[in-house]
Amino acid sequence: DRILVRIKDLTVEKADKEVWVRGRIHTSRAKGKQCFLVLRQQQFNIQALVAVGQHASKQMVKFAANITKESIVDIQGVVRKAYQKVGGCTQQDVELHVQRIYVISSAEPRLPLQLDDAVRPEVEGEEDGRATVNQDTRLDNRIIDLRTSTSQAIFCLQSGICQLFRETLIRKGFVEIQTPKIISAASEGGANVFTVSYFKTSAYLAQSPQLYKQMCICADFEKVFCVGPVFRAEDSNTHRHLTEFVGLDIEMAFNYHYHEVVDEIADTLVQIFKGLQERFQTEIQTVSKQFPCEPFKFLEPTLRLEYREGVAMLREAGVEMGDEEDLSTPNEKLLGRLVKEKYDTDFYILDKYPLAVRPFYTMPDPANPKTSNSYDMFMRGEEILSGAQRIHDPQLLTERAKHHGIDLEKIKAYIDSFRFGAPPHAGGGIGLERVTMLYLGLHNVRQTSMFPRDPKRLTP
Repeated sequence: DRILVRIKDLTVEKADKEVWVRGRIHTSRAKGKQCFLVLRQQQFNIQALVAVGQHASKQMVKFAANITKESIVDIQGVVRKAYQKVGGCTQQDVELHVQRIYVISSAEPRLPLQLDDAVRPEVEGEEDGRATVNQDTRLDNRIIDLRTSTSQAIFCLQSGICQLFRETLIRKGFVEIQTPKIISAASEGGANVFTVSYFKTSAYLAQSPQLYKQMCICADFEKVFCVGPVFRAEDSNTHRHLTEFVGLDIEMAFNYHYHEVVDEIADTLVQIFKGLQERFQTEIQTVSKQFPCEPFKFLEPTLRLEYREGVAMLREAGVEMGDEEDLSTPNEKLLGRLVKEKYDTDFYILDKYPLAVRPFYTMPDPANPKTSNSYDMFMRGEEILSGAQRIHDPQLLTERAKHHGIDLEKIKAYIDSFRFGAPPHAGGGIGLERVTMLYLGLHNVRQTSMFPRDPKRLTP
């Protein structure tokens, strides 16, 4: 019977033990009566030696040398302590002496890209003339690209973000909900929605679970969250925009002030950052080998600045902008650098945005009609969450919807949900792919979307 063990578990403690291992042939190199294989399993690999002797014939050595790269094999062998560290392998202190080898699934000889090229830092490739793989080639051949140690680490860490998000919120008393993705009206009140045929009429793909989260608060759930796809029909071909991404959404009722919600969301993100530091150091270090980056810094409690303070910092740095003007992407990034220099944090909150730049359901600031009880959260100078206190009074909500030119008939069910007693509440939506990208210091959100969708990409 083949009881398969994991490559990451093959350490010096396993020396002289016979094991079965399944993995992919990463490389093979024949040398006389020996063949050296590198066997890969996700982000871990080990050197395997096939040598003519008691357990291997010349034919077996030749057979092993001719197995195509990326083929899946089962190997029976003995774990041996290496005489010197095995460079290029994660398991550097041991190697596998092969007794038997079976090909489980053979790969075609010609690969669309070489995995060694795909994990090479771009600077290193430029310096010594070795090949690197461009983004379109990666995405066109995503199945192969996802096998690299860097991609494996990215998506293991992304899975950890979702796990920590759920763990933290459930511990805080939140209930996970699932909301419709096919809706009758644009959830953000704008035009950037995908229209779909719905029997004899039209419907839209949800831009966020916003309205349904609020309805659940009105239904006395008090604290809710959801994890699911959201859709934005924006023709934005930038490093941080996708037409479909995963939203981590939070909504909760509060007792006295919307900052109760702001603090809860900020603490949730801090717990995620701390959990990633504790549980995913191997993945963080694997990614940093290809994409070097400074470790992510954050404060406890989280730094919170008012929008006017952020504008003042930008003006001091020479930026000209109005009090009610929204932040452009370059100004966001500049403000992030200024905050890092002054407060030594990569994560902060900007509070009290101008009312003019926020959606119709945002609660105006009772102390200043030009500002709102709304906030964004930033990582490394880029927005990862947009949130606000929501208007829970149907009359004020109707007025604000009219002000924004929204067809009241299309959001009637939404407004009506507040007519039977609604608690004051607030929340926000987080982009999972952006959090992953910015935590790891990557430069394009497509690196953190398993099968990205943007205005120019609909496959694979």
